[in-house]
Amino acid sequence: MDLPLPTDSTRTTSAALFREALDHFPGGVNSPVRAFRAVGGTPFFVDSASGARLRTVDGAELIDYVGTWGPAILGHAHPAIIGAVQAAAGRGTSFGVSNPLEIELARRVKAWVPSIQKLRFCNSGTEACMSALRLARGFTGRDGVVKFDGCYHGHGDSLLVKAGSGPLTLGQPDSAGVPADLARHTRVLPFNDFEALEHAFSAWGSELACVILELVPANAGLYLPRPGFLERLRTLCTHHGVVLIADEVMTGFRLARGGAQEVLGLTPDLSCFGKIIGGGLPVGAFGGRGDIMDRLAPLGPVYQAGTLSGNPLAMAAGIAALDELARVDAYPRLEALGRLLEEGMGEAARSAGVAVQFRRIGSMFCAYFTDRPVWNLSDALTSDRSRFARFFHGMLERGVYLAPSQFEAGFLSTAHTEEDLRATVAAAAKVFRVL
Repeated sequence: MDLPLPTDSTRTTSAALFREALDHFPGGVNSPVRAFRAVGGTPFFVDSASGARLRTVDGAELIDYVGTWGPAILGHAHPAIIGAVQAAAGRGTSFGVSNPLEIELARRVKAWVPSIQKLRFCNSGTEACMSALRLARGFTGRDGVVKFDGCYHGHGDSLLVKAGSGPLTLGQPDSAGVPADLARHTRVLPFNDFEALEHAFSAWGSELACVILELVPANAGLYLPRPGFLERLRTLCTHHGVVLIADEVMTGFRLARGGAQEVLGLTPDLSCFGKIIGGGLPVGAFGGRGDIMDRLAPLGPVYQAGTLSGNPLAMAAGIAALDELARVDAYPRLEALGRLLEEGMGEAARSAGVAVQFRRIGSMFCAYFTDRPVWNLSDALTSDRSRFARFFHGMLERGVYLAPSQFEAGFLSTAHTEEDLRATVAAAAKVFRVL
């Protein structure tokens, strides 16, 4: 049953709702990108969603390529997920005690991701990454962390760090409220830079607890690892006893059954998940080598806990999502849709004479407005953000919703059709001509 909107008609438009939201929430939102600050304009409010469509409170219907920022790989309001959540809710929404659904979902995760020997559920991708970081430090007895420019691992203090003045300098806080003394333990390297990688391990290898990275960085748009980069990182981590953490919050169960690590042939020590693993409900998980995971309480000295961890609604939704992905053999279809979108968007941009780098892997994509190939954050920053903002609004006016930031990835779902993609490419062709 649909929840009612406010009965006062003056409050049922996006503009009116946003004005009121400014009184309740900082910036009018509960997550910053929703405020449209990167593209300008007033954000819209959603009334409902189904399949590949969003319906706004203003009555517009949009083809959605954000997909709840990744979880909606089967589309919105999928019947299998809705049915599983309804059935679980009828037995209770939260127990604070172990329930069988935790084991059922864990079996599926381990079967799909061979690097996972043991895991623990939590409540978000941020929590998964924070916990994996603490676990790596507790396991190694070291404090140092390496992350990469352009990779985002949630808002944990140790991970909200930007690069210093060079690849071998200490990290600096990337947010107010992060102590400089904590940030100094995190070093930030440019992604895909072999030389910086070698120098980092030569200088700090014995001090590092872990390296954490998105195997496919998707929080600065989308770019791919250069051939050999991940393999060299794996070798260096093994040689120096450094825990390699793969952040697969976005890519896990999206790029393949085994995520990016399956596609790219990497075996991490720990992996972090979220989004699809909960079928769209708030959930996270981290797991990997059994000897590392057994350092967690109650077996070991590394403390991590959560009242809602393993929540039965999220577990039920995750089980339904993974089972449906397997049932429909989703990944070949998603690859075919991705290729069709990539080819269509590339041709539309070339015909209009607009320099666009369309980056894609499987069902994830990003269009950068630059003539420079994009391999790292420095390359991504050459993109013309004002042109992207005009493109975003042009597409929105034509019924296509893309991420409201140049530095976010787009997502396809099994609910998208070839007709949706043709309509999207046709809209892009018109917008490109007027940019």
